[in-house]
Amino acid sequence: MATTTSITTTYAGEHKGQIISAALLSGNTLANQAITVKPNIISKEVVRRLETDSLIRGGSCDFTDTSTITSTERILQPKELQVNLELCKKDWVNDWAGLQLGFSAFRNVPASIQDYIVQYAAEKVASSIETSIWGGVNGANDFDGFATLVAADANLPAAQEVAGTTVTAANVITELGKVVDAIPSRLYGNDGLHIYVAQNVYRAYKRALGGFQANGVGAAGYMAQGNNQDIPVQYFDGVKVFMANGLADNKMIATIKDNLWFGTGLTSDYNEVRILDMADLDGSQNFRLIMRFLAGVQYGVVEDIVTYGITNSAN
Repeated sequence: MATTTSITTTYAGEHKGQIISAALLSGNTLANQAITVKPNIISKEVVRRLETDSLIRGGSCDFTDTSTITSTERILQPKELQVNLELCKKDWVNDWAGLQLGFSAFRNVPASIQDYIVQYAAEKVASSIETSIWGGVNGANDFDGFATLVAADANLPAAQEVAGTTVTAANVITELGKVVDAIPSRLYGNDGLHIYVAQNVYRAYKRALGGFQANGVGAAGYMAQGNNQDIPVQYFDGVKVFMANGLADNKMIATIKDNLWFGTGLTSDYNEVRILDMADLDGSQNFRLIMRFLAGVQYGVVEDIVTYGITNSAN
């Protein structure tokens, strides 16, 4: 009887953590550390917020409370999510990896192919997480993203909810200006302040910086570079502009980085990465990839957020 090698693999310890980390943290927003990551949440994290009125009073001989303290909290509770993927070994024969499979009739997938499968899945997870961070809607397969959360928050000041329109190179300067004008003065100048913009807004801004007179920034554009605007960090009126790939077209959010949180549990016992060979179980040529992880977002202070093109249903 021929001897076969099972491809069943369980990734554990540091290796498992690296895979989960790559899957969750390699999307555009998290890879660039554009928001704050809380990596070791087991179930949920309660973040308390203290509000006070004026602290300073005139001096006296007696001890008298000089402020009223109000305590509120925000809860960051990552959601349990999973990936279940079934593939057939024989399909790899016609793939680029077929050369590595040799001529065995059993077509056992070598370790390099296992790594490729895990990497492929991790990249897909990262892309999906990027979308969920900004525009996710809580359901069986997703969690609420920032746009969804803030749209349902009745405490968002009306003056910080900017009506949106279709953003183009011809109007992007005006529309970005509306967002900056709505930013509270206590935030302006903070090094962590960002305007998170959808891809189409970022492209329009890049094109506007190219100039050629039509958009009012000079015939040769910013730094006389025309449409070759390859500056890695863009600013508008002194505020960093970050392209948030997960934001829907014509939407923007302005706040400080420390006010936006992504929660996960990289050390959680719930995390799992496994490849399971089905040959010994049902005689098939299939193998399964299983990934389990935690992910979710929350913000701290809604009064420190400006939205553009996001309709607040609670106001």
